[in-house]
Amino acid sequence: MGSARDHSVGKPTPNGRFRLVFPGDSLSVRGALRAAMRAFHEMGVAEGHVGVVEIVLAEVLNNVVEHAYADHGRGVIELDVSHRGIALAFVIRDDGRPMPGGSAPGGRPHDLDVTADDLPEGGFGWHLIRELTDDLEYHRSGNRNELRFCIQLDASLHN
Repeated sequence: MGSARDHSVGKPTPNGRFRLVFPGDSLSVRGALRAAMRAFHEMGVAEGHVGVVEIVLAEVLNNVVEHAYADHGRGVIELDVSHRGIALAFVIRDDGRPMPGGSAPGGRPHDLDVTADDLPEGGFGWHLIRELTDDLEYHRSGNRNELRFCIQLDASLHN
């Protein structure tokens, strides 16, 4: 991609902020997740919370690639994180297709008390995202999607 905003390597700032801009493709998402996990470790986020953050970010970012940019080609994803006391606040933006119905999917648990052949394929992502985050908000402004949420960092998990 040719724009300067298409690539930025994020390092956490002294005030606990982390920003990363990267192409909206699977390979770049993997690299962004690695960079984000390093940044959270540098911010002093406990290992158990880093694992939760990785699950949520992987689900959200892969959804952007698979759905928002599905027939859009490649686009850019912006990840902005602020460490706010006992929580991490996330803002994720992209220029892809809007979410169906103009809102984030509800996500519901599946019945897992079935045979292996009858297990559902997919559909767990939004349920996980909703279970592991607080204050989830989605809105579309012009041609941009914005997803906001927080992940609590309680004292029960230590480095």
